[in-house]
Amino acid sequence: MTTLDLTPVDRPHSASLWSKVLAQGRYETRVTVTNGEQLLVSIILPLLALAGLYFTGLFDTADGPSTIDIATPGILALSVLSSGLTGQGIATGFDRRYGVLQYLATTPLGPIGLLLGKVVAVLMVQTTQLLVIGCVALLLGWSPNVAGVGLALVFVLLGVIAFTALGLLIAGTVRPEATLAITNISWVILGALGGVVFPVAEFTGSVIIDYLPSAALGNGLRAALVDGTFDVGSCVILALWAVVFSLGTIRWFKWR
Repeated sequence: MTTLDLTPVDRPHSASLWSKVLAQGRYETRVTVTNGEQLLVSIILPLLALAGLYFTGLFDTADGPSTIDIATPGILALSVLSSGLTGQGIATGFDRRYGVLQYLATTPLGPIGLLLGKVVAVLMVQTTQLLVIGCVALLLGWSPNVAGVGLALVFVLLGVIAFTALGLLIAGTVRPEATLAITNISWVILGALGGVVFPVAEFTGSVIIDYLPSAALGNGLRAALVDGTFDVGSCVILALWAVVFSLGTIRWFKWR
């Protein structure tokens, strides 16, 4: 006869929080890359914008950087807005509407693990975007400043944190239909007039626009990838926005 051993184990066999977060991140990444609307906003529209700027030669100057060199950092910044603000904002808004969030929050993953999983998913999607857009830009003649590649990654990481937090803040405080409208309109306005694709100096009132997170991200990436320099001011502004949006999300996010 077999004797049942009821002695408590020294360590529980449950997966670690990091393993759960990675699993959630992989799941949300699969959902995103298999969603046609998400692919349109995350990759196709930024590529169309890049092609449009390249073929019009809008930023070409006699002795300065070419249009593709100036446009590519802006398009990379636009892709950060796409995955963080629009993509994650809309997905989370509808998860909240259908009650998915409140159920997931009560699983062993927990609320913090769920939010971290969403950040991991955005980073995975963002990596795909950078590879696709970067390869297309290189085929079009983009020649980034190699010394600034590492600096650019700092701005990309801060941008992912800031705009994912903003997307979650919107999704967690307003109705899903409003989230859809607000995030899409914000993507268009910030992308066109917020200093993302077009350099801030081109606009009237650029002093104010400079303090937007979108302009800080675009300016920082252009400084790194065009000139190989670190834009300290833009980095500080973007980091502050990331903190503000994250604190706002922690304070006001509603699970149902």
